[in-house]
Amino acid sequence: MGIAGDIIIIVIAGLIGALIARSLKQPLILGYILAGVLLSPFTAGITVSGLHEIEMLAEIGVALLLFALGLEFSFKELKPVWRVSLIGTPIQILLTMGYGYGIGTWMGWDLVQSLWFGALISFSSTMVILKTLMAQGWMGTLSSRVMIGMLIVQDLMIVPLMIIMPQLNDPKAGLPILGAAAVKSVVFLVTMFVLGTKLLPKLLSFVAHRESQELFLLTVTAIGLGIGYVTYLVGLSFAFGAFIAGMVISESEYSYKALSDIVSLRDLFGLLFFTSVGMLLKPSFLMDNIGTILVIVLLVGLGKTIIFSSIVRIFGYSNIIPLATGLGLFQIGEFSFVLARLGIESGSIGDEIYSYVLSTAIISMMLTPLVSNLTTPLYSLKKKLFRHEPLQTVNLDNAELKKHVVIAGGGRYGQHVGRILNQINVTFVIVELSYQRFDQCKQSGFPVIFGDISQDIVLEKTEIQQADLLLMCIPNSSTTQAAIKKVKSLKPDLDVIAVAEGNEQMQHLYSLGAYVVVLPELEAGLEVARQTLFHLNIPATIIQNYIDNERQRHYKPLMEQQLGDFPVNQLKNARNLIEITWADMKHCNGLMGKTLRELNIRKEVGVTVVGVIRNNIFFPNPEASYLFKEDDLIAVMGSAEQRQAFQTMAETCIDEPAK
Repeated sequence: MGIAGDIIIIVIAGLIGALIARSLKQPLILGYILAGVLLSPFTAGITVSGLHEIEMLAEIGVALLLFALGLEFSFKELKPVWRVSLIGTPIQILLTMGYGYGIGTWMGWDLVQSLWFGALISFSSTMVILKTLMAQGWMGTLSSRVMIGMLIVQDLMIVPLMIIMPQLNDPKAGLPILGAAAVKSVVFLVTMFVLGTKLLPKLLSFVAHRESQELFLLTVTAIGLGIGYVTYLVGLSFAFGAFIAGMVISESEYSYKALSDIVSLRDLFGLLFFTSVGMLLKPSFLMDNIGTILVIVLLVGLGKTIIFSSIVRIFGYSNIIPLATGLGLFQIGEFSFVLARLGIESGSIGDEIYSYVLSTAIISMMLTPLVSNLTTPLYSLKKKLFRHEPLQTVNLDNAELKKHVVIAGGGRYGQHVGRILNQINVTFVIVELSYQRFDQCKQSGFPVIFGDISQDIVLEKTEIQQADLLLMCIPNSSTTQAAIKKVKSLKPDLDVIAVAEGNEQMQHLYSLGAYVVVLPELEAGLEVARQTLFHLNIPATIIQNYIDNERQRHYKPLMEQQLGDFPVNQLKNARNLIEITWADMKHCNGLMGKTLRELNIRKEVGVTVVGVIRNNIFFPNPEASYLFKEDDLIAVMGSAEQRQAFQTMAETCIDEPAK
């Protein structure tokens, strides 16, 4: 079947590799590379017949990835990192080239080959980093923006390097070629941003009004690949053109629709790319030179980590960002393969250097998710060893922190509570470890500390000894438990409200001394049920009774157990065992036309009437002479049994007197 059969084999092998990777809790790209190694012509077993054709198709995967990247990250989003991207990245490439030259000299290669090796290792992998960031949930953080900004500039730098590097043997002859490429790039960019920003949105609008999902997908794909192909025809990078096309469309109202449509196609061609990378690996060369290759991987990884971290730190980024960038971008990227092929074709490098670079690149790509995951534990270790490092805070005045609320976690829950506390002028401070959410809190004007709530230095900054309440809104159960233990050791009488993922965690948090524990999924489900019942025109009293009973059914057993085990700390929770129920008056109602004194409700059924709403006016604690009328809405407080008895009493009709 030719190329069709090869694609079928690759997809099936990729699926198997992906399932293996997922079962090992690794990113799918590692499974794709493993599939490529097994399908390689250098290994025994099933292989593909058209390796070159697969590699050509894989280039579409790179172009589609950069096209999607352009769609997702607009100029506005990259604006905060433009300095480190546009200035820091060229410096990084030059420093890495010099570092690679040193490794090449140590390996015994000549001047030109060593410079080529330095150029090849200077690039990092956009595809690997994007997949890793998505898997880790880091997309949108300041660290990810720094990394992606530097990767974009790296990808752009491939164009001049592909022109400059082959001219190293005769630098003077290459200057006219470099000048011509620079002119072409400027003309293309000006054309795209002058004409493209006007024409492409109009084209997408025209197609969107045809109301055809298939036609819209075809149009988006044609724009990305078509513009990329135009740049290729004029002597520039295919992927560069696709990226610029995505950036232009990102400024239109159709960017999110285009991105959602192109993602599946991007992932499919990404499978071809990573599989083709694995196919190029020679297991025999790897086994024969494994020691040298591992040393090169170590040297390249350490060197690039230090270079990236140092540059990011010099450009003013602190805390976890330099470490995250260094550990994320240490690998060799996919554009190195493109440049390496050019080096082979021009005779600048031999098969040995090509194989070393390829083996190092694949191993470093495979290690990226593992190394990147070390960011948080290494940063935590760094903070413990270097406690003098100043915490990053925003809108924080420690002089005002007294009888305040400490909110651990600046996510949706924490920010929502923060907005409410702001409105009622209650002093609070948020502690957040994710730089993305830290940045969101900063933009919202909240007082926020960047750090781990379980660390002594962070708790000291929050003035926890002066706080009235700690609100734990962190989804990580281990961090929540560690923080509560730490806080209770510092201030045992501090009330702690926490969120839990289930009954087991809820019970454990109560055992640690939590004042109130909330189950977010339960509360969200109850609200959905309430809105559903309202939509179905179910009476408000029935809805509220259902909500109260469900909430009590979930919370009461655990709370009663904790009350028995921990009477001192948990007695305050007794109020939660008593709920308020609302009852509305009917035309035929046992309460209508009678006073509280006549009904003697508390003696009859045990509940207490705490308020009445009449004509949208609330009357709290009505007097004994209060006369119930039609359309009154009554609030009563008591146990579930008492409230049910009141509901029965309220719905009992009064028989008309006999004539």
